[in-house]
Amino acid sequence: MRKVLIATALVLLPWHACAQIGNSAGWSPNTQTEKAGVPSANQSNYQDHLFAQIATVGGLAEVDLGKLVASKAVDPGVKRFAERMVDDHEKANVKLKSIAQKSNIPLPTNIDAEHGKARADLNKLNGHQFDRAYLAYQTVEHQKTAQLLAWEIGQGEDADLQRLASETLPTVLEHLRAARDLAAQIPVDISQSNPKR
Repeated sequence: MRKVLIATALVLLPWHACAQIGNSAGWSPNTQTEKAGVPSANQSNYQDHLFAQIATVGGLAEVDLGKLVASKAVDPGVKRFAERMVDDHEKANVKLKSIAQKSNIPLPTNIDAEHGKARADLNKLNGHQFDRAYLAYQTVEHQKTAQLLAWEIGQGEDADLQRLASETLPTVLEHLRAARDLAAQIPVDISQSNPKR
């Protein structure tokens, strides 16, 4: 019986994943449909708009921070990680922008105040303290991004955005794992962690 249940679940899994594309939750009033309950190509709902805008700001911030790290990090692994963030996020930003243009979703062109403050705070640090703070920030940001992608996969309407989110999620989880692994290797500078009395 257990084998039958597992086999049935494996057969239905691809169908369930396909059924998620084109979620009608949050449709805007002018959504066009191919047939009842199925949006036409490049139709987006409110969730898609919010996802695209938040993801764009995050992607721009990743590229900006990655360039800062190139000049401030002392650990070669952190520098390589930041280079990967610039490369991967620039590519993702281009894909997201292309989809958003087809779906008439306006995107921000600059980072927001929250990411700007994080950059300014990081810029005040040096040495391994900077490296550790950057990796801690990357851990939190990639956790948030993984949740954002999962939300789009489940709540979005635009099939292209949902596919992009599905394709991007494994990379974001890999970035998260890499940031955590690297953070564990950065030495603690005792002179900076103990304030003078």
